[in-house]
Amino acid sequence: MGTSAISIKEKIGYGLGDTACNIVFQIVINFLLIFYTDVFGIGAAAAGTLLLVVRLFDGITDPIMGGIADRTSTKYGKYRPYLLWMALPYAVLGVLAFNTPDAGVTLKLVYAYVTYTLLMTVYTAINIPYSALGGVMSKDSSERASIQSYRFALAMLGGALTVYLLPKLVNYFGNGDESVGYPLAMMVFGIAAIICFALSFVYTKERVIESNTESQPMKLRSIFKDGADLRKNSQWVIIAAITFFLLTAVAMRGSVTGYYIEYFFDEKERFGQFLSLGMLSGVAGALSANFLRKLFCKVAIFKWAIIVTIFLHLGFLPLSKDDYSIALFLSMAANFAHMLVTAILFSMVPDTVEYGKSALKTVGNRMAMSFAGHLLALKFGIALGGAAAGWSLAYIGYVANAQQTESTLNGIVWIYSGGPIFFGIVIVLLLRSYFLTNSEMTKYSTDK
Repeated sequence: MGTSAISIKEKIGYGLGDTACNIVFQIVINFLLIFYTDVFGIGAAAAGTLLLVVRLFDGITDPIMGGIADRTSTKYGKYRPYLLWMALPYAVLGVLAFNTPDAGVTLKLVYAYVTYTLLMTVYTAINIPYSALGGVMSKDSSERASIQSYRFALAMLGGALTVYLLPKLVNYFGNGDESVGYPLAMMVFGIAAIICFALSFVYTKERVIESNTESQPMKLRSIFKDGADLRKNSQWVIIAAITFFLLTAVAMRGSVTGYYIEYFFDEKERFGQFLSLGMLSGVAGALSANFLRKLFCKVAIFKWAIIVTIFLHLGFLPLSKDDYSIALFLSMAANFAHMLVTAILFSMVPDTVEYGKSALKTVGNRMAMSFAGHLLALKFGIALGGAAAGWSLAYIGYVANAQQTESTLNGIVWIYSGGPIFFGIVIVLLLRSYFLTNSEMTKYSTDK
């Protein structure tokens, strides 16, 4: 099974799962650091360290979750049930993570560590099975790329609504008190996420039935052996490395976007507009991947989109404080290219699994473990990028809720644009060793 085209209805149903996941992802990327420094009340360096330390814990939870998901067996499949099982804890912890307790700095820091750790653990428990689900809806490499384009179009649409509405809901519920407004706003988003997860469960189907990894023992030794086997697959390692560097750049830029808009341009009230319009551009980018894949090799599309992203971020460096409109245009164009890259990137992970099974004779279904390792690289990238942003803000002399010096403002610009430029070059160099092109994948498809 797996050769027939997947209906648009099912692709949209699958994409709604990432609409829900993206609520936490986009808020963490774009709001968490500034929430911790300007609302919660902890220093930029401490917040940056928190973002890094918590994500290091994913090094334990991600492979465990991948192994558990691969060994799950229900009448609804391996991966779909987690969309229901984890939806409510996901929503509840989203509220708790953005709650501000009436306590001293030390207790606040402890609370932040605990709630953020729990939120990321539940995110892992729902996002890894969800990502693996996209790899077993079809065996066709091109069709998987189409599935991912719908996924990230809906993810960005959800993200655009989230980043646009969050500041407005925070202001509405808090009436000027953001510590009150944030948890109530997150409650609204949590309910929306639960509905989207339920719809994704209903409208998707697992078609690709691989060897019975659920019959393997649920032991940590066997689970971590699955993870260790990934290192033997050079193409998966390259994709994981690309993902790490890509998300390091994304997190650095995302974490300082609020500072860039509020302090460099003095346009705090347009922060939601800046983010949401960029994400709507991302929707177009993700959908373009579905069209362009029919005309060109997706590896070539990936490479040129990264090159375009590098040049677009070079364009931010000479801007003055009066060039908000130009910055908005560049951001929208960069998000278009970035989501084109992201949709293709996630379709490459199942390709590396097919390559591992056919060319390297990898035994068993490791789809969830492959995505677990991939998402671990993604999270480590987010962790390093977020931490680097916090440390860099402290280094350049950022002071919360105060007028910034000229050198601090210039530093914010460099943090915002420098990551995508530097890491984009690294990614282009890594792509020279990736050879699973469209034509090459015809050799490894198990769906013949």
